[in-house]
Amino acid sequence: MTLSSVRVDRSSPVHRPGWKPFLLTPDQMACADQRAIQGGVPGTQLMEAAGLAVARAIVQRHPVCRVVVLCGPGNNGGDGFVAARHLKAAGWPVRVALLGSPQALVGDAAHHARLWSGQVEPLTPAVLHDAGLVVDALFGAGLSRPLDGIALQVVQALNAGPWPVCAIDVPSGLDGANGQPLGETVQADFTVTFFRKKPGHVLMPGRLLCGELVLSDIGIASSVLDTLGVQCLENDPVNWLHAFPWPRLQGHKYHRGHTLVVGGELLTGASRLSALACARVGSGLVTLAAPQLAWPVYASALTSIMVQPFGQPEDLVSLLAQAHRNAVVIGPGLGAGSTVPAYVQAVLQARLPTVLDADALSVFQPDPACLFENLHASCVLTPHEGEFARLFPGLSGSRLERARQAAQLSGAVVVLKGPDTVIAAPDGWLSINTNAPPDLATGGSGDVLAGFIAGLMAQGMPAFQAACAGVWLQGECARAFGPGLIADDLPGMLPGVLKSLR
Repeated sequence: MTLSSVRVDRSSPVHRPGWKPFLLTPDQMACADQRAIQGGVPGTQLMEAAGLAVARAIVQRHPVCRVVVLCGPGNNGGDGFVAARHLKAAGWPVRVALLGSPQALVGDAAHHARLWSGQVEPLTPAVLHDAGLVVDALFGAGLSRPLDGIALQVVQALNAGPWPVCAIDVPSGLDGANGQPLGETVQADFTVTFFRKKPGHVLMPGRLLCGELVLSDIGIASSVLDTLGVQCLENDPVNWLHAFPWPRLQGHKYHRGHTLVVGGELLTGASRLSALACARVGSGLVTLAAPQLAWPVYASALTSIMVQPFGQPEDLVSLLAQAHRNAVVIGPGLGAGSTVPAYVQAVLQARLPTVLDADALSVFQPDPACLFENLHASCVLTPHEGEFARLFPGLSGSRLERARQAAQLSGAVVVLKGPDTVIAAPDGWLSINTNAPPDLATGGSGDVLAGFIAGLMAQGMPAFQAACAGVWLQGECARAFGPGLIADDLPGMLPGVLKSLR
């Protein structure tokens, strides 16, 4: 087999109908390997497929050059030996450097090291000097401690140099479970991983350290996923499109839900953005509940959105009780006045699908339990890191772990916003979003997101799926608009995104 004419493999898992983008922890991936071996696929064959995938990825991205393959003492190093062999067979000049002795290798890695016909050099920074490209095959996703010794010296030299880097599985030094560097970590230009991605590939800063991510099929049957207890997904329409509330030919506006958005007295733009987002995403009717003093501002600024005044919490109760009201947004622009907790409690007592954002969360900093005891399974909380810390001050660990704990503690779906937004359900399911561009870091984008989610829930979409869909749609709207984005632009981009999605 030659590699010089290899084309992009369009039969990889990401192109297969019905493929689910599960994210596997390093332990779950190790179990998947074992299940495949128990099912009759030899470990040497899996390693051969992995190393070949690495060689293909290199050939597809770089002209022929001198490659230096840095091999570790385990299976990651074995993948490196396979990649080196295929590159050499295709006419590439290849050097292999090994951490440790070839005689110390065991199992599949030892088998493939014996098939390498070239020299095996000791691992030192000096092996890098004439490289045109470096393959990082030192350590995979299972590494649990910082790099040290000669491995640390080599990685420090690698990061300080000009060489493009291909990492195998994950860049050495990166925790594959949570995307956090354990210490000095390889900065890769592209990373080749196998079967399914890991959380560390998509969570920050792991996503940046991986560079371009190449996912390759190495012959593990997708049926093994059923035995692994996976509860983490990359956010993708394939996960929730089956529940998306497309308009029905025989439907009318009441079939599409009626969302109530609770506005504030001073920051009126926030709730107006939420209301417009609700309408754009398909809520058949949207009413904005406006404080009495600000009612003229809201009424003169909105056309397709109904505006009704309220003053006291009991007025809000009356608005919630009106016919056909079936979802609520509260928090954007609400303020931190003394009546805000009572407004939130009035909304929650109505037991409607509800999105709580911004001030509806922060006002409960003195007593989060007062909020949690009134939440229910159709509530979605959408905090950024600062609001999250105020509401869940005792939680620690990675973003993934903290979001999961917060959802279980509150009994609600939690959307922990950021460049790697994590959506967590109380039953333990997690979804990590990857399509948000940096342009979304602009005031008001969270208000639009709250409206997207509530508008979908108003149409009957379950809370977790609605949160995942809303986050993904917001990211696609921002990507479609591009540089110069402000929050006002997002709802207007949604029709084009929905057209493409359908």
